[in-house]
Amino acid sequence: MSDSRLRRGLRPAPLFWAVAVAVPLAFLAIFFAWPVAALVVRGFVPDGALDLTGFTDVLSRPRTWRLVGLTLTQAALGTAFSVLLGLPLAYLLYRRSFPGRGLVRGLVTVPFVLPAVVVGVAFRTLFAPTGMLGFLGLEESLAGIVVALVFFNVSVVVRTVGGLWERLDPRAEEAAASLGAGPARVFRTVTLLSLAPAVASAASVVFLFCATAFGVVLVLGGVRYGTIETEIWTRTTQFLDLRSASVLSILQLVVISGALVVSARARRGREAALHLVPARGTARPLTWRSPRDVTAALAGAAIVIGLMVLPLAGLVARSFREPDGSWGPGNYVALGTTGERNALVVTVWEATATSLRVALVATLISLVVGALVALVVSRRPRSLGARRAVGGLDGLFMLPLGVSAVTVGFGFLITMDQPVLGVDLRTSGLLVPVAQAVVAVPLVVRTVLPVLRAIDPRLREVAAVLGSGPGRVLRTVDLPIALRSVGLATGFAFAVSLGEFGATSFLARPDGATLPVVIYRLIGRPGAENYGMALAAAVVLAALTAGVMMMAEQLRDERAGGEL
Repeated sequence: MSDSRLRRGLRPAPLFWAVAVAVPLAFLAIFFAWPVAALVVRGFVPDGALDLTGFTDVLSRPRTWRLVGLTLTQAALGTAFSVLLGLPLAYLLYRRSFPGRGLVRGLVTVPFVLPAVVVGVAFRTLFAPTGMLGFLGLEESLAGIVVALVFFNVSVVVRTVGGLWERLDPRAEEAAASLGAGPARVFRTVTLLSLAPAVASAASVVFLFCATAFGVVLVLGGVRYGTIETEIWTRTTQFLDLRSASVLSILQLVVISGALVVSARARRGREAALHLVPARGTARPLTWRSPRDVTAALAGAAIVIGLMVLPLAGLVARSFREPDGSWGPGNYVALGTTGERNALVVTVWEATATSLRVALVATLISLVVGALVALVVSRRPRSLGARRAVGGLDGLFMLPLGVSAVTVGFGFLITMDQPVLGVDLRTSGLLVPVAQAVVAVPLVVRTVLPVLRAIDPRLREVAAVLGSGPGRVLRTVDLPIALRSVGLATGFAFAVSLGEFGATSFLARPDGATLPVVIYRLIGRPGAENYGMALAAAVVLAALTAGVMMMAEQLRDERAGGEL
């Protein structure tokens, strides 16, 4: 009796699993693979015949190679400084305990979820001649862009490396110290070697984010400093040169893919089996008698205050400086207008409502697609072929992380000019939410998947023995356990959609502009009132995003971990 019920309860429901695989694959094929493939075709086959002159034309321009050099330089510098600053913070926040450690951990996470446009505006205000750091001369400079990229990405290093550092068995370091090795040698020969895979993994992700940074470079780079990403946007929106933009998109894919392959090989060369221990209890109290702790504490305070608190505080303070130089809420009052000389088609509050509405739809789409992918990938089939297929599906849905949002938006621009499956996305209002969902789906998968994988299969077997069918097993076992992670994924998806700028800047119409698009337009218009409105709108967007993430962070289950 029990065996038959077990077989029946665990027996796959063919129709359900077929739908669970087919729906995400169709979404990925239509809204990611097709637009990206269309870009490739546009570059190689512009008029129905193979033509490589576009490549030779673009690749023969000195400007193209200058942009490639700037892209790689800013990505390499941003990655190097993020790692250098992230390591002492990871040590402080994951290997030492002190009052307020949880608050500082949350503060370090905030920059990662802030919209790129907000970060760009915050640093632009800081580096302006009248700003707090104006004397450094970093306005419209490569150094200014790198500082902003480090602000964004240092939390990636802290979370990735800190998660492993927290679980390293301290006995290996203690054994090396007892054999006479000094603290520096212990760190170099034991700790750093153990952390190498996590450092390499974090560095590769940060390099990817820095190489595809768009909003920050667009706001801070001015006319002197651009990247392949900003050049694609410029070629498309200002010169309508779609062919050159297509070639640059392909070149960007090649450059990023090559960098990631090199990084993956370096990471595999450092990977080794480690003896890990439970995270709880590995952290020792911070002591001022230890030079290592004092150095880490001072470095951590300088990084958090100087790199994270100062730009955001400067942005908030500057938003209350009115066009005549006085202090007051005038910039916030002006958010109900269309700006100086009607710089906008809609008011900032109308754009805020559009952002919230679009983010809600994008979140719903990404949750449905991402949850189905996570559900399928979490299963452990017995056959080798099925396991490989599940692994392949997991890899497929990580591809959007490796392709910039600008490329996705540009791909939408040239492919969605006709109805898809009978629906005209341009007039339905779904074009922007769908593009944002493509960006958010990998985050949903990586948030929900670890929890589903952590469920003991015996729970499902017990439910099946007690007579539950496959659907009821999902409702009574998987869903209750994964509910908190689904809530966290909802927050991630909503925050990412609220701040998404790369794809949206291509697709949003003037009367349907979102908040990040409106902020960028206000910055680009002359007039002190427009600039003040941009600062106030950036504060509003930052507050919305941070509020969403703070609520979502309350749902994080530390026991289940996460892959982001």
